[in-house]
Amino acid sequence: VQLQASGGGLVQAGGSLRLSCAASGRTSSRYLMGWFRQAPGKEREFLAAITSSGRTTYYADFVKGRFTISRDNTKTTVYLQMDSLKPEDTAVYYCAAGLDTLGMRLARGSTRHYEYWGQGTQVTVSS
Repeated sequence: VQLQASGGGLVQAGGSLRLSCAASGRTSSRYLMGWFRQAPGKEREFLAAITSSGRTTYYADFVKGRFTISRDNTKTTVYLQMDSLKPEDTAVYYCAAGLDTLGMRLARGSTRHYEYWGQGTQVTVSS
């Protein structure tokens, strides 16, 4: 599975961005997809995840109500809609994929359990 993240950019505080993660590969629809971010000098942190069916989503507490994860009907593209952006949201944003199992769902917040990673897209929020 190959992942291609896009949609990052420069936005003012309070603005919105929608990130996309295009997955290629015949079995990509079987994967749980996650979004993470990493700011300079900080560890990569979990933001949101969505199951292969798209029926269940998970969020880090600090993004609930501001970020929304979704995937399209063909299940090959995953989105992260980010609203009410803050300067502290500035980071490189990564999408990741892990085979959708119970264990993967339980470990969705851990970078170690994802098999595939996109290249990252920069999001900069100005004050």
